[in-house]
Amino acid sequence: MKRRNFLKLGAAVSALPLIPSSMLAADKLTALKKNGEILTAARWGILKASVKNGKIVKSAPWKITSKIPNTLQNTMADLVYNTRIKAPMVRKSYLADPDNPKPELRGLDEWVEVKYEDAIKLVARELKKTREQKGASSVFAGSYGWQSTGNVHVSRTLLHRFMNLTGGFTGVTGDYSTGAAQVIMPYVTGSNQVYEQQTSWPVVLENSKVVVFWGLNPISTLRVAWTSSDEQGFKYFEQLKNSDKEIIIIDPIKTVSGKYFEGKARWITPRPNTDVAMMLGMAQHLYSQGKYDKEFLQNYTVGFEKFVPYLTGQSDGVAKTPEWASEICGISADVIKELAIKFYENRTMIMAGWGIQRAHHGEQAHWMIVTLCAMLGQIGLAGGGFGFSYHYANGGAPTCAGRVIGGMNAASVGVVKDGKFLGLAQDQKQGGEAAQAWLVNTAKVAFPLARI
Repeated sequence: MKRRNFLKLGAAVSALPLIPSSMLAADKLTALKKNGEILTAARWGILKASVKNGKIVKSAPWKITSKIPNTLQNTMADLVYNTRIKAPMVRKSYLADPDNPKPELRGLDEWVEVKYEDAIKLVARELKKTREQKGASSVFAGSYGWQSTGNVHVSRTLLHRFMNLTGGFTGVTGDYSTGAAQVIMPYVTGSNQVYEQQTSWPVVLENSKVVVFWGLNPISTLRVAWTSSDEQGFKYFEQLKNSDKEIIIIDPIKTVSGKYFEGKARWITPRPNTDVAMMLGMAQHLYSQGKYDKEFLQNYTVGFEKFVPYLTGQSDGVAKTPEWASEICGISADVIKELAIKFYENRTMIMAGWGIQRAHHGEQAHWMIVTLCAMLGQIGLAGGGFGFSYHYANGGAPTCAGRVIGGMNAASVGVVKDGKFLGLAQDQKQGGEAAQAWLVNTAKVAFPLARI
């Protein structure tokens, strides 16, 4: 596309929000389809919906990318007609007396359907009252969780945008999925890791000799993605199964993935939450045998000299030997030694899941995986090292790092004093106060910055 035409198209698209909704009515653009098939997409893939008499009767994948089935793709009719909440609902006792909400009835009270207009008024009333009585920080609007597929109408982002521009709120830091790992990894590797592109699957399939699944269940979790899945992840695990790679699954549970790779993979079952001990046993064995990459550690890492005294027991009197680890994790010392040497002598990709860090001191699991891989010296080599997101959103597929359409953001609040812009609000409290002042008093105090 020529640059001039691209700019024209961009201008036209940017004007869409200004067009009255009546001009975009269905009968103006296209008639609703009463019978036949409709192509759509969801977090579980590109779907083909069958419509009869204006009603969805079934759904199926638009295109089969692998022989691994995704049962979520057949649920559209149930999701639309059976599980969707059709109207706002309010607790009966609260509706009767909003100023006396009876918190003891939560979970026991009846629910009453109300009109959207009434629900909006109730929410606005409570927000205003709470902020006036308790301050902006008393409103919790984290709303962490699932969301709509599209980037423009992500419910959580829109909620935060609304809250930012009307007075501020208390949110959350991080998320449930990788709460510990995403905090520690920037200090260990300089970046988040858990939400980044992995070593490309074609590189793994061509160069890795050993592939380790450490606490992940990709055949289950690859059914969904961040936005609309292009379903590339399944086909690579299918190719892995049909390859000559040695596959090792380290997981206390025989998951869906364990069953899928049965007969092809070796399954090792440590006690839950003992992964770090097992890795320490491997690391100590490698160190005692001199089978670790001294040059890599010297040139590309810092802090190994502080780790060794703990590993050998010099600092606390407890050497982290395979025998020591075996008592904790339940895997024999011989197996721990064997795995350590196997990883060292073969190009090994350790694919780790998020579940192993959802525990007390959970950050240590991913930290120790990086430490073990640094000792192996294969980080940066084709098919070697580690990856923390092969099991979700098609991690490792070359397409998963592709550009996506931008959407709404949560907005920021700028602080102004004496007509001079001082910068963005430094925290939710300051932002809430500034936004509230802007709304109530004058634009000279603060203004919203809405980057779209």
